[in-house]
Amino acid sequence: MQLKSRVARRQLRVRKSLQGTGIKVTRPRLTIYRSTAHIWAQIIDDADRRTLVSANDVKLKGTKTERAKAVGLTIAQLALAAKCDTIVFDRGSYRYHGRVKALADAAREGGLKF
Repeated sequence: MQLKSRVARRQLRVRKSLQGTGIKVTRPRLTIYRSTAHIWAQIIDDADRRTLVSANDVKLKGTKTERAKAVGLTIAQLALAAKCDTIVFDRGSYRYHGRVKALADAAREGGLKF
């Protein structure tokens, strides 16, 4: 149970500093979930409390990092199609390295600004 509370504390610590939708700035939030085998990404509009677009690597082939890059490019394409080019990156409780960094870099290459 202590591990879960550590993860929750890390998540809240990261999330409180990046309020995507504020009074001055209205930007959706790109949040990720990373399991040991797969990675999911979704862009959430906090004001309306709804998911705008989402992508995952469940049916993709390759290494985990290659699949994370593919998810980053896919989420960028879907976001640009939904007229959402500026976002806030929410890494959750995950450190910014490996698959998380690969996804973020690929999303930037795909045209998202954060």
